[in-house]
Amino acid sequence: MTMVCHRPEGLEQLEAQTNFTKRELQVLYRGFKNECPSGVVNEETFKQIYAQFFPHGDASTYAHYLFHAFDTTQTGSVKFEDFVTALSILLRGTVHEKLRWTFNLYDINKDGYINKEEMMDIVKAIYDMMGKYTYPVLKEDTPRQHVDVFFQKMDKNKDGIVTLDEFLESCQEDDNIIRSLQLFQNVM
Repeated sequence: MTMVCHRPEGLEQLEAQTNFTKRELQVLYRGFKNECPSGVVNEETFKQIYAQFFPHGDASTYAHYLFHAFDTTQTGSVKFEDFVTALSILLRGTVHEKLRWTFNLYDINKDGYINKEEMMDIVKAIYDMMGKYTYPVLKEDTPRQHVDVFFQKMDKNKDGIVTLDEFLESCQEDDNIIRSLQLFQNVM
């Protein structure tokens, strides 16, 4: 049985489409190929790789949402190009690009807005991923409280959903969010 391998189109093209240098792309590609020799990663492999970073929790649900945000073509697999494009936004994109990407992650059903159920699913997945070793130990209703605070701040017209415009406006007004988006600016 032969394995079909995927090779990226070309580093020059990726260099033009991302905020990475050719050298950085080569390093990223070597790491990607090391974990995913076929040149693509499916959801199960993605979950296994991601779980290594969160040994005290269950990262599978959050990794599922993250995988679908990386899989922009909804093919069920992430190619190196998909991976590096998202990474470029997350590490070196503008505040607006990062917020747009984050909104897409939270908009689980891709209907153009975030409702309370989607936000609750994401928040629960984050708590599961962080595990029982979070400090201080979280109460059972903490995720619901976080979702309520999120909606109180973000849902400007109080219609029960958060649109992209509401999300962008609210996040750009919050210095803590802006600072957190800049945390990984100089990674690599």
